[in-house]
Amino acid sequence: MSFRKAFQALAALLFIGACTETTSISADSEPGTFSQVPDAVAQIAAPGQDLNAVKIMPEDGCYWYRYVGPVETTYLPLRTIEGRPICTRA
Repeated sequence: MSFRKAFQALAALLFIGACTETTSISADSEPGTFSQVPDAVAQIAAPGQDLNAVKIMPEDGCYWYRYVGPVETTYLPLRTIEGRPICTRA
C-alpha cells in the first residue's frame, strides 16, 4: 500500500469517527427524577450532595442523587449527616 492510499484511509477513518453523536445526561430526560426534593428531605440531607437531580429507586424506596464524577455520572444514596440513607416509608 502506498503512502498516499494509507493517508487517505486514515483520513477517512478520522472523518467517520468524528461523526459520532455525543449525549449528556439531563435530569429532565430521566423518568422519576425530581428537579426539586421535598423540604423535609432537603433539611435532613448531608451537605455536599447534589439535590438538583434526585430520584427514588423502586428497588429499595430510598432517595438517590446524581453524582457527576471526573470519569462517569452515577447515582449514589442520599444520606443524612449521620450517614444513614434517606428512604420513604414502606
